[in-house]
Amino acid sequence: MNTTTLQATPTLLKNYQVPDYLVSTVNLRFDLEEEHTTVTALIQIAKNPAAKSANKPLLLNGDQLELISLKLDGKPLTTAQYTMADEQLQIADVPNEFQLEVVTRIKPQDNTSLSGLYRVQNIYCTQCEPEGFRRMTYYPDRSDVLAIFTTTISADKERFPVLLSNGNLIAQGELPNNRHWVTWHDPFKKPSYLFALVAADLDCLEDKYVTCSGRTVKLKIFTDKGQRDKSTYAMECVKKAMKWDEQAYGREYDLDIFMIVAINAFNMGAMENKGLNIFNDRYILASPETATDTDYENILAVIGHEYFHNWSGDRVTCRDWFQLSLKEGLTIFREQEFMAAMTSPLVRRINAVKLLRNIQFIEDASPLAHPVQPDSYIEINNFYTTTIYNKGSEVIGMIKTLIGVEKFRAGMDLYFSRYDGQAVTIEEFVKAMEEASGRDLSQFRLWYKQAGTPELTVDCSYDAQKKNYKLKIQQSCPLTPGQANKKPFHLPVVMGLLNDKGEAIQGIDPLLEIKNETEVFQFTNIAVKPVPSLLRGFSAPVKLNIQLTDAELELLLKYDTDGFNRWNAGQQLFSDILLQLINDFLSGTNLRLNEKVLDIFKYLIAHTEDKYFLAELFVLPSETYLGEQMKIIEVDAIHHAREFMRQTVAEKLSPLLLSAYHNHQDHDGYHTNTPSMANRCWKNTCLIYLMLNNEPQIQELCFQQFDHGGNMTDVMTALAALVNVDNKKCEQALAQFYDKWQHDPLVIDKWFAVQARSPIFGTLKRVKSLLQHPAFNLKNPNRVRSLIGTFTRDNPVNFHATNGAGYEFLIDQVLVLDKLNPQIAARLLEPMTHWRRHTSQRQVLMCAQLERVLHTPALSKDSYEIAAKSLNSQ
Repeated sequence: MNTTTLQATPTLLKNYQVPDYLVSTVNLRFDLEEEHTTVTALIQIAKNPAAKSANKPLLLNGDQLELISLKLDGKPLTTAQYTMADEQLQIADVPNEFQLEVVTRIKPQDNTSLSGLYRVQNIYCTQCEPEGFRRMTYYPDRSDVLAIFTTTISADKERFPVLLSNGNLIAQGELPNNRHWVTWHDPFKKPSYLFALVAADLDCLEDKYVTCSGRTVKLKIFTDKGQRDKSTYAMECVKKAMKWDEQAYGREYDLDIFMIVAINAFNMGAMENKGLNIFNDRYILASPETATDTDYENILAVIGHEYFHNWSGDRVTCRDWFQLSLKEGLTIFREQEFMAAMTSPLVRRINAVKLLRNIQFIEDASPLAHPVQPDSYIEINNFYTTTIYNKGSEVIGMIKTLIGVEKFRAGMDLYFSRYDGQAVTIEEFVKAMEEASGRDLSQFRLWYKQAGTPELTVDCSYDAQKKNYKLKIQQSCPLTPGQANKKPFHLPVVMGLLNDKGEAIQGIDPLLEIKNETEVFQFTNIAVKPVPSLLRGFSAPVKLNIQLTDAELELLLKYDTDGFNRWNAGQQLFSDILLQLINDFLSGTNLRLNEKVLDIFKYLIAHTEDKYFLAELFVLPSETYLGEQMKIIEVDAIHHAREFMRQTVAEKLSPLLLSAYHNHQDHDGYHTNTPSMANRCWKNTCLIYLMLNNEPQIQELCFQQFDHGGNMTDVMTALAALVNVDNKKCEQALAQFYDKWQHDPLVIDKWFAVQARSPIFGTLKRVKSLLQHPAFNLKNPNRVRSLIGTFTRDNPVNFHATNGAGYEFLIDQVLVLDKLNPQIAARLLEPMTHWRRHTSQRQVLMCAQLERVLHTPALSKDSYEIAAKSLNSQ
């Protein structure tokens, strides 16, 4: 196989040096014109006394800029006094302190990458994290240069009546030719990646919040015209987040105003710019008719996440991008705590672990594996990963488990107070936790340094005569690219023991601390052989290997007092059954499901009061998760085995499921509280199973829910059920749905996604045709994710077709996107990075397409890094 050697020069953590120059203040002026925008930056700069050399040239970052003029302390610089190369402007001889004036010209309307300042339709918007600020002006665009920003914006008053930036509004006025200006001042020092600007004609929902100290903060959410009423739920979420952060962490909001702008063309979910959060509008706009229950929960979570960044990311930021998890892992953790307080903590935890197992664990085992604190990167955009975010969150959670709730809170208070207004490192966070708790976390730091998912192998033995029970736990961690000779992790295993009746055995220390490759724990005075309940609440992000019988797993599923481990026991039991069905399929044996399995499902229906939890118990392990349990991923066998089990459950339990469906209708209307969502979730789970039987009367029932459903949750569930089964109502429903919602972009995203997700043969042909649909736009990230991303990520049986058509389709789109929006293009490549896990036929086909990427002229660093690492991994 012909592979390509990495050519791009990586950035290395070990090469970090403090900035040679610091910035105290920045005065920016943006003059927005139709053909271009002129940016004037007055930057107050001083040599950094902490820098090793006092005579280094001033280096400023700049990308795709037209330099108009350059002045140092008011004096114009000639081209002989500076140089420009490799996206840098260099001035060799500067005084110890000086003011630099930089005037640049940019064309936001041509910026399809959506990084820096861009204009889509009639909206100007910025995205500066991680390195977008340099696409507006020359500046030391790094996260450890913090300054006070004052921003003036001028624009046409009629077309752009709303002009926003960070901080507080301090002045505004009129200009000739129907133009106007505003000035915003942010009194808090921040790095350039937190800068924001929006100019548009928008609606605004206003409210206020009184902080714990009695200050009144103005709240504003800006939306497209006609969408304001859909932001009322988001406004309530803002106030919930502000109150929770005060109560849980003592963090009060610090500006006079907090603003959110909802934008449809946005690469990310949202951005925590100081005082002016910019959101993908899918995480702001909601009404019962247009948003699902999942949408509502996501809105609450993302608003919480971005608001919490005000302290964990804005007031205390990261020194460099190798510390990205310092703000993102910590804020994901805070978000998860918030959501546990606001919704079902058990279901939230289950979904968090599903994400880890279905995405992060796979990333940890891929050529792209990296530690929570990476030591190198080629393109930083590629490191906004589940390892940085979600595994980083789990690491924070383990610290809390190990040191306890009170000491963790003390550590957080110390961290925020000591480092307020600074750019710091993961090491400084861990030291704050050590100081507050008195614990030595030296070994624990390996979680930040070592990649890969640790595995715990457990051997259990019971001495009935001595009434002693012994757990032997061995840990290992597979090799990952660039890392060998890994050391044992320090991790918590929360546990319990159950007797043969499913009752909890009392007097057991629930916390085991694992530090060595092998640990042995003895439990005395255990009257009967117990069933271990290990890793309760998923207390560490590890794989657990323990041999439990079907009877023991069933006992845990029915009686364990830890809800997460009840669910996990079901997942392990169903995985074992499915893996046997997969082997039977591959060997040509007729598939058969044991009646005892059906009895378990009947028991769950009869004895599970929490319908949210019950719905989760009925979701079988995903095809992705099952593939990870196999040495070679057999895509077709996995799909057939899982569908067989689902269809058998649907057929045998049809009367019970139909009764449950009718008994859990929304008779009192739509509400977004947890009990109502739980009710709908279970009802719709029943409908999904019933539709697998493909019976005419059930199809009609499903179509009636689609046609007359009073909320988008019920409508989309019914539409998906129709699309996922070959039936006559499918095309009628799709046409009817589009005709009704064609003018609502977020709803049409759902329409694209539901078709891309269908497991029916021929879905790729449908997806290709949808690329030509008038509503599809390759320049819109939401559209790309909904159609191309959904097909390649959520439809393995069609994407991994043995003829390789799915791979060719994906790379065709990636290569077009790479010229428009490299960040989105590179993220689409992720499913191709696991090629080594597939059958030899698929390996050849996937590698051929990755080679296409590498041999494409003028390929972006984003796509190059993903493709090259995938092919060059050992």
